[in-house]
Amino acid sequence: MNYTGIKLFFCALTAMASLNAFSQDLIARQAPIDRKLKSVDSLVLQKQIRAEQSLYPAFDIYPSWNTKSVHVYGDVTLPEKYTIDLTGFCMPTDHTRITDVFGYRPRRRRAHYGLDIKVYIGDTIRAAFDGRVRIVANEGRRKGYGKYLVIRHDNGLETIYGHLSKQLVKVDELVKAGDPIALGGNTGRSTGSHLHFETRFLGVALDPAEMFDFEKQDIVADSYTFEKSKKGAAVFYKVKKGDTLSRIAARQGTSVSRLCRLNHLTRKSVLRPGQVLRCS
Repeated sequence: MNYTGIKLFFCALTAMASLNAFSQDLIARQAPIDRKLKSVDSLVLQKQIRAEQSLYPAFDIYPSWNTKSVHVYGDVTLPEKYTIDLTGFCMPTDHTRITDVFGYRPRRRRAHYGLDIKVYIGDTIRAAFDGRVRIVANEGRRKGYGKYLVIRHDNGLETIYGHLSKQLVKVDELVKAGDPIALGGNTGRSTGSHLHFETRFLGVALDPAEMFDFEKQDIVADSYTFEKSKKGAAVFYKVKKGDTLSRIAARQGTSVSRLCRLNHLTRKSVLRPGQVLRCS
């Protein structure tokens, strides 16, 4: 059963439970001898549900399981608040030197959505939390992440590991916190070997420094509270030759209408290479 099928199954189960609640109550009162059996059936069903959910971390809040694109949550409805459990973590690397921080880079006219940690080619990179590998890909020599991984975790986070020299896991593989998942590298748009590390919640980039203290090799606190009203840095995109609004919208997981609204454009506006657009 795929991700969508499982979602439909649970929706149908909920609907059936609501519709039959009264009749089930009557049956239970009329046949008390069956209660023990019904309890066993319920435990079996609960075990099956937990097993299905374990295949898709944070199953209750993510709309889909996509193994091709990092940014696929442009139209998702964000919760007003969500508490992310940070216990059971593992630092992705033993190295502690931060070479670039989270935030907008005025000089380069683009945002930086993670932390850059100095690692050397061949250094072991580890999974930050238990989870399932969503993407294993290579963006090429001069593009973005280079060789990278995306892992979705039970606590609602997705972590991204970029500029790797080698990936050690496969798509859909279940991993535990601390498992070796890759080797450090210098691939993609990189000027020296380092790990580009992102923490995202439903596509929203969050500052990893608010969760991880690399110098102390520890988490900042046992939990992190995401607030929709403070959902972090806006997402920007630098227009390339041949780009169109529809192509950018698809790539960034948003809509043309939203791009136009955020950038005071119309659908007929002419885009210029080098122009910076806000995407969220």
